[in-house]
Amino acid sequence: MIAIIDYDMGNLRSLENALGRLGAQYAVTADPQTIRQADKVILPGVGHAGKAMDNLAARGLPDLIRSLRQPVLGICVGMQVLCRDSEEAPGKPCLGVFDAHVRQFVPDPQTKVPHMGWNTLGNLEGKLFRDFPKEPYVYFVHSFYAGLGPDTVATCRYGGLLFSAALKYEQFYGTQFHPEKSGDTGELLLKNFLAL
Repeated sequence: MIAIIDYDMGNLRSLENALGRLGAQYAVTADPQTIRQADKVILPGVGHAGKAMDNLAARGLPDLIRSLRQPVLGICVGMQVLCRDSEEAPGKPCLGVFDAHVRQFVPDPQTKVPHMGWNTLGNLEGKLFRDFPKEPYVYFVHSFYAGLGPDTVATCRYGGLLFSAALKYEQFYGTQFHPEKSGDTGELLLKNFLAL
């Protein structure tokens, strides 16, 4: 069973639909026991990293998430709050699983903010990207990004900036893009995650 952590950070319908198409059993929950006993855990998110951390703290979930030993996938803001900290919430630590600092895109003629739409991935590493095509297209919507670092397992270029499109540390994974909105490529990523 897959636990989708419910902490009031975005519409979960597209993620539920994607998992349903793959035949996965899932529960949308904030119950610590259900999360702890799940085979896999997904931390989705749309919105503000500071609000996300507040909502997780209000449910008593930060320490639980850090302690999980099954595969965990953070999506978009869910990935960002798994990082050390974010410029979106100055002075507020995030979960600190990934060794990455989240920065804000600086608008310029090449980079409108938010970065929204389809873009390609590069430098793919690991089981999450098994059987992926070369330079696959995936769907992004974000104004903040994780810089490159030791946990980077996929990159994306936006304007002149190369950033972390995916992160991995031990059994924790994160994607800045939305696999549930990325067509066949995103479905393959979710299938690979379910197979871990």
